[in-house]
Amino acid sequence: MTPLSPDPASLRGLRLFSGLDAAALAEIVRSAQTRRIEKGTTIFSQGDRAALCHALIDGRVKIVQTGADGQQLVVRYIGAGEMFGTAAVFSGGIYPADALATVDCVGVHWTAATMGELMERYPRIALNALDIVGRRLQEVQTRLRELSTERVERRVAHALLRLVRQAGRRVGNGVEIDFPLSRQDIAEMTGTTLHTVSRILSGWEGQGIVEGGRQQVTIRQPHALVAIAEDLPKPEKPDDASKPGGK
Repeated sequence: MTPLSPDPASLRGLRLFSGLDAAALAEIVRSAQTRRIEKGTTIFSQGDRAALCHALIDGRVKIVQTGADGQQLVVRYIGAGEMFGTAAVFSGGIYPADALATVDCVGVHWTAATMGELMERYPRIALNALDIVGRRLQEVQTRLRELSTERVERRVAHALLRLVRQAGRRVGNGVEIDFPLSRQDIAEMTGTTLHTVSRILSGWEGQGIVEGGRQQVTIRQPHALVAIAEDLPKPEKPDDASKPGGK
């Protein structure tokens, strides 16, 4: 198979390499290995030695952690322009979760040794890496707070809103989460059961807040979902003002 050679400009969207000039990006691309990744491929497995820093050029990757009891938790979804598996490499440890391609992808990776050399040559990469790790830590802390303190309906709303920010695409009837997403995935993101997620989403579909399809979710009333997530009063519908007592 002929090796893929991405345009160095494709790395400009990666936070790890922000602030670097074209010559530096060209060198970084030359030191990387690029491959096509078929849907369903396990890119790395939980417990493996962290030997490679990965970045996604195109596609979508799901990061899934499995507990001692076998219960799975979807940690996050990775989209084009994001790094993954890097924090474990920087700490010289093991991958804390599985990375699974949910669609056909194009990815690049660097060995730990190569990334270390690039950081020495371009200190900006190391500074960017600290920023990435810090943001991921804040995200994990937010997720832990939600799991510990919020009722499940709010957790599901927060999870959908995060996915809208990451991969929302405007369509005629709202905002569609632009990759395959099952109810089981949502359950694993929010630490609850498939039955509970199905009940919540069915209720929201009945209210016109969301619209579900086969592994597809469209948010039809984003403001209503925000109100649920933040435990705010339910927004009035546009025609409420015409009803008795309306403004």
